[in-house]
Amino acid sequence: MRFDVITLFPELFAPFLQHGINRRAFESGLVDVHLWNPREFAEGNYRRVDDRPFGGGPGMVMMAEPLWQCLQTVRTERAEPDDARAPVVLFSPIGEALNHAGVERWSASPGAVLLCGRYEGIDQRFIDACVDLQISLGDFVLSGGEIAAMALLDAVARLQPGVLGDEGSHQQDSFNPALDGLLDSPHHTRPEIWQGPQGPMLVPEVLLGGHHERIARHRREQSLLVTARQRPDLLTRARELGLLNAADQTFLRALGLL
Repeated sequence: MRFDVITLFPELFAPFLQHGINRRAFESGLVDVHLWNPREFAEGNYRRVDDRPFGGGPGMVMMAEPLWQCLQTVRTERAEPDDARAPVVLFSPIGEALNHAGVERWSASPGAVLLCGRYEGIDQRFIDACVDLQISLGDFVLSGGEIAAMALLDAVARLQPGVLGDEGSHQQDSFNPALDGLLDSPHHTRPEIWQGPQGPMLVPEVLLGGHHERIARHRREQSLLVTARQRPDLLTRARELGLLNAADQTFLRALGLL
């Protein structure tokens, strides 16, 4: 898959693409990332890409023409037929929220053109003419779309075969269908007794016994408990979809959570 990122700050992506587990996906080409700076397509000595907004107001607005010229070059490089062109995705506070299901769809797609806005935003005419989808990370505003683009690339890369050390790792991620969309359970490692700030803290005994069925049940119950406390909406959804088995329901009722 190929992602073309249109950004005024391509240098921000260098450390992201070169470090961490997901580097395997980027270096191998499983997730092929190309960076494009619209300033290189702007006219004049100053390569200006923004101007004051019509109607007044604070800040500056990214101009349509440099973005259009940049996008045309991206289209030429991708060499896609008109009926199979990669969608242009703008990261914006008004976009639909990115979730696990969306990441899974992108991870199985041919890719996209990711547009990172800056300043007060992008000339709406370019958005109307060229943008296919807007995505948001949540109800807050970032200085630009670069962090959001990295978040999408990171989430997509870790789902590619061979990227994670254990092929089954992402199956236990929070929100994964393998967990019925619930949150992941807590994790523990050595030592068995940690001298914490308030005294000795032990690993749950069931995790030390090697009984796989009991461990699986414990982790399922902890997943239910964490979800009930932190994201009750996910638990409600799982119940409405009939994803909770009899043991799940008995556990929740005993705790007054169902």
